[in-house]
Amino acid sequence: MIAVIGDFMIDHYLWGRSDRISPEAPVPVVEVIKEEDRLGGAGNVVNNLLALGSDVLVSTVIGKNSERLLELLKEKNIDTSGIFIDESRETIIKSRVIASNHQVIRYDKETKTPISSEYEEKILKYLDENIEKIDLILLSDYEKGVLTKSLTQKIIKLANRNNKKLIIDPKKDFSKYINAWMIKPNKKELSTAAGMDINTEEDLIKAGWKVKKELNLDFLLVTLSEEGMALFGEEYIKIPTIAKEVYDVTGAGDTVLASLGYYLSKSEDLVEAMNFANAAAAVVVSKIGSATVTLEEIEETERRIDNSVDYKIVDFEKIAHIANDLRAQNKKIVFTNGCFDILHLGHVKYLQKAKALGDKLIVGVNSNDSVSRLKGPERPVNDEYDRAYLLASLEVVDFVVVFDEDTPYELIKRIKPDVLVKGKDYEGKVVVGSDIAKEVKLIDFVDGKSTTNIIKKMRMEN
Repeated sequence: MIAVIGDFMIDHYLWGRSDRISPEAPVPVVEVIKEEDRLGGAGNVVNNLLALGSDVLVSTVIGKNSERLLELLKEKNIDTSGIFIDESRETIIKSRVIASNHQVIRYDKETKTPISSEYEEKILKYLDENIEKIDLILLSDYEKGVLTKSLTQKIIKLANRNNKKLIIDPKKDFSKYINAWMIKPNKKELSTAAGMDINTEEDLIKAGWKVKKELNLDFLLVTLSEEGMALFGEEYIKIPTIAKEVYDVTGAGDTVLASLGYYLSKSEDLVEAMNFANAAAAVVVSKIGSATVTLEEIEETERRIDNSVDYKIVDFEKIAHIANDLRAQNKKIVFTNGCFDILHLGHVKYLQKAKALGDKLIVGVNSNDSVSRLKGPERPVNDEYDRAYLLASLEVVDFVVVFDEDTPYELIKRIKPDVLVKGKDYEGKVVVGSDIAKEVKLIDFVDGKSTTNIIKKMRMEN
């Protein structure tokens, strides 16, 4: 079990679209389509741990109007007996207005004053009573008053006394973290703590060793955004980032903290824990809002590092989950299908046009048996895995699914695409799945480019 102590809050989202400027002021008018509450701050660390399959114990102090926060925790089957309510405080709410995947404004309601010694003792007592079943402790410090210097030092002493690993996501006052097992600052936070600018790797190394020594840490792990991560332990180790698409860094630090905690609760290998957290960060920054990652997504990201595209080839069950996740991120899903027996220029241009109609392109590929039924016993020329792999190798293709039926209707039911794409030869015909997709688009083929023509030419030459 992993314990999470820190500043819990609600991330409140107003999702919408904007196509005009207000006549009252030079600001966009956002038409709100969806309103959503998520656990934020230390709560987002909990979200990520739960997504990874961890058992979690939580403790914090929240304020008045706490019903919604408690409800969010209970919805996730979290024991709230370690949550203490101080009616003199505000329950923290961070509200974000997002239009067309872009954050327009954020406004906060919060209390930042330190909690009283009475509430410090409540948290410490709860942690002490449960210490035997705790494998690792995570402190998520958003500097909103829960992790006071006094409480933080007491928790560090409790962890050290019981030989429990403790990882801290720190803020400005690093003196709170003396004698901790590990802290995880970003480069800016490290720069402030070290009292020096960090412009080069030499600066980074100097600052890292300085802070590690001054705080008597076992380990210092620095997140470096697009530059990766650096670990100061018995030696200095740096790994590069693997993130390609960065849509939103909200909660990325929470994901790194949770994934480090998850991995190190099961293993002693710090370098592998860094690689695991690095892959988790690459996933989460490609999503909008305070997001979580799953083991499956991390494994897919790690496979990308090996330059394999097999992660793009998925089965019926998995594509349904992927499509649901994409919809949750407000991604526009495009679907098309075909035999793609001999991949040629016409196919590639067709797929490029299809991808331009949305955010993610999913391609259904007829299985060997399906192609034989449709095209005759001499087809396919290429095996279904070969065809799927070649399609997955195209940058415009996001996922490939092999289906065995004569039509992709069952597959379309699982994906529920926003846009269903077919060739212009379907003009005036009923397109399978048109009753499911939001819209159907017909795309011109490249004249003279077809698998049938290629096969005929090969036979004539032979």
